[in-house]
Amino acid sequence: MLRYVLLRILSTIPVLFGVTIVVFLLIQLIPGDPAKSILGADATPEAVEELRNNMGLNEPLIAQYGAWLSQLLQGDLGYSYTLHTPIVEELMPRFVNSLILTVASMLICVTLGVILGLISALKKGSFFDKASIGVALIGASMPVFWIALMLMWLFSIKLNIFPVSGMYNMRNPGGFMDLLHHIVLPAFATATVSLAVIAKLTRSTVIDILQKDYVNYFHSFGLSKSKINIVHVMRNSLPPIINISGLQVGYIMGGALFSEVVFNWPGIGQGLYVAVTSNDYPTIQAGILLIALTFVVVNLVVDLLNVWLSPRLQDSIKAE
Repeated sequence: MLRYVLLRILSTIPVLFGVTIVVFLLIQLIPGDPAKSILGADATPEAVEELRNNMGLNEPLIAQYGAWLSQLLQGDLGYSYTLHTPIVEELMPRFVNSLILTVASMLICVTLGVILGLISALKKGSFFDKASIGVALIGASMPVFWIALMLMWLFSIKLNIFPVSGMYNMRNPGGFMDLLHHIVLPAFATATVSLAVIAKLTRSTVIDILQKDYVNYFHSFGLSKSKINIVHVMRNSLPPIINISGLQVGYIMGGALFSEVVFNWPGIGQGLYVAVTSNDYPTIQAGILLIALTFVVVNLVVDLLNVWLSPRLQDSIKAE
């Protein structure tokens, strides 16, 4: 098992290397001249050329990538030419705030998604089953920014239950409880689509397992339904649920961009929005890279967790 874990960790190195190449090339495809965007339309050609030299934009692409990769390996994300600060100082606090929002959204979508999917599967064909699947389909088709705006309109403007924006009360920050009060709406807005996906997958997985021969075998021995559902059905449903939950992390971090802008949440999504509107290409590049790296690391953890939960996978690994 230790050998498998080490090999699995080492296998992410070429993936991470590929991510850096893709992110670098994507930024190169953005139309326009970064130097002109930074200096403005009234800048002289000499000033633009000088800034291009300072930014290394006149170097061949392979040289630019090599310099950028070398910086990354030293923990340097680059320099923001619009904010005039190192990018790591600007993005890392925002990245932590985005992780807080992502974790809250994952807790909501996984918890509610599994509960709704499980109840729908156990009550297959009932009114609850049909209603929950209908709501899940509607939720999965809604854009995140629209959900965020509707939640803000209803719970902040009309009912005045939750704050409109921000991460804390600016006048009197109240610590953890104040954070919980502010995070409810953006977390629900970000989690809605993933919640629907997890609920649908949980329902179909549990229904499939309930039809297995070993479940009927346990029933024939007189085991209670609750024990069979909790101990055997849910345990065998965990691997696909964990897999789909890991895949949803990337979607949630992407959807958080809209929630952060709507609710003025000081996360990396809002930082990327500001960077895009100001053509701050180094910041855009660093932000996309952080999101991509998070997705890769989370899926590595999910793979290792699935191995830990599955005796069959452990036996096949030992056999190899």
